[in-house]
Amino acid sequence: MPGLVLATMWPATSWTFVEAHRRRAAFLEAAAMRLGCSARVDVVAERAELVGRDPAHRGAYRVVVARSFGPPAVTAECGAPLLAAGGLLVVSEPPASDATRWPAAGLALLGAAPERVASLTKGTFQVIRQALPCPERYPRRIGVPAKRPLF
Repeated sequence: MPGLVLATMWPATSWTFVEAHRRRAAFLEAAAMRLGCSARVDVVAERAELVGRDPAHRGAYRVVVARSFGPPAVTAECGAPLLAAGGLLVVSEPPASDATRWPAAGLALLGAAPERVASLTKGTFQVIRQALPCPERYPRRIGVPAKRPLF
């Protein structure tokens, strides 16, 4: 849902949404059509681990946004492969979160580094910079990032 809000707020941008559940992906497509932004929104109905290995998506994005995706290690491992070097991963955070949720040493394994925590009136966001291209070994197989988190 947040991606749809961002897509409607910034009409000069194009968006790729990754949604593993087919029913939710169909909802996103229908909602984008109703909101008049379907020409700028592509919905990929696939697991993020697979999308991160797809040459059409790997390293292809300057910004990846995530909300309620999973624990920090899973979100970072699935988001980092999608980012171009210099790109940003922006993750919605719980109000009382702290920097220990995103350790620099763990992010470095993915070629990433914590940039800053942005606190706005409507929420808190962790911003991660993809300093280098994500190593080819990431993301790991489906389910592995959640079963064996990097940090």
